[in-house]
Formats: sequence, C-alpha cells, structure tokens
Amino acid sequence: MALIDVAAREIHAKIVYYGPGLSGKTTNLQVVHASLPEHVKSQLVSIDTEAERTLFFDFLPLDVGTVHGYRLRLQLYTVPGQTLYRQTRLAVLSGADGVVFVADAQRERLADNLQSLRELAQNLLRQGKRFTAFPLVLQYNKMDLANALPLPVLDRYLNPMRAPRFPAIAIQSIGVIETLRAIVKIVIDRL
Repeated sequence: MALIDVAAREIHAKIVYYGPGLSGKTTNLQVVHASLPEHVKSQLVSIDTEAERTLFFDFLPLDVGTVHGYRLRLQLYTVPGQTLYRQTRLAVLSGADGVVFVADAQRERLADNLQSLRELAQNLLRQGKRFTAFPLVLQYNKMDLANALPLPVLDRYLNPMRAPRFPAIAIQSIGVIETLRAIVKIVIDRL
C-alpha cells in the first residue's frame, strides 16, 4: 500500500518483480540500477545464495522525480523464484502497489510460468486483492533464445487478462525500462 506523506510531499510506492526462478527478475533490477545516472544511484541490495540465486529478495530504492507536486520514491523488490521460498514470496508481496511478472519465454518453462502466475493470483487473494484488478505488467524475457515461444502463444497462456506486456531480453537491457515505465504509470494512475 502506497505511503503518502502530505507534510513531506512524498509518495512511496512498492513494486514487486515476481516470476519463476531464473526468469530474469534480478537481472531487471541490475539493468535498472546500471542505467541510473551516478548522482541519483542508490545501493542495490541483494541477498543471494553462493550460486548467486536470490535467497530472500533484491531491493532497489528509486527517486523518480515529482508527480503532481509530490516526490515519488519507488521501492523495487524481487521475490526468490525457487519453490522452497513460497512464504518469502508472500511476505515480499505484502504491501505491493504493483507487480511486474517476469516470465521465461522458453518453451520448456511454460509450466513454471503458469504455476508462478497462479501462485501470484492466490497470494494477492490472500491479501484481500483481486488479481484481475491489481496493477500488473508482464514481461516475456529471453525472447532471443531459439526455443522462445512466440508472443501470441505466451499471451494465450499467460495473459488472458490482457495486461500490458513487453517482450524482453533483460541481459541485453531490452524491454527492461519500458516494462518499468509501464508499471510505474499504472501505479501512479491508481494513486
């Protein structure tokens, strides 16, 4: 839930990157962080395993400027995708104002994407939010790989709600900023 500090004229909003393990959630935050000018960069905090997989979450605070006279500060989080961390995903999702669902476009990851998307819907419901009404943007990552499913197939299985979606190659910085801009716009419009 966004925090609006009228006295300080600030809005703090939380955006969570959600999706199956190794889909590119952390890579998205790393690309966003790398694209920031040095004078506005904050620290990207990652709690990883020895194999550099997200253990608890990644966190990147962003100051994105002024909206209607209020300073907008975003908190970007990722959830760990590994099955073992189901409760952690629920905890990180708590209080979110918007979600970017990062799907791995590879054919053999379709079932993982579907399972993660179903879990996201269930976790939102547990928090009293309707999945179909919640600010959501999908990112189809790894579109450069030979076994990536075409957009219409990904849409048919992952996007029956017709949320905004972006093809991406996060490791090459393609589609990352566009995805972030889209979810920020939806969140701001909601606020």
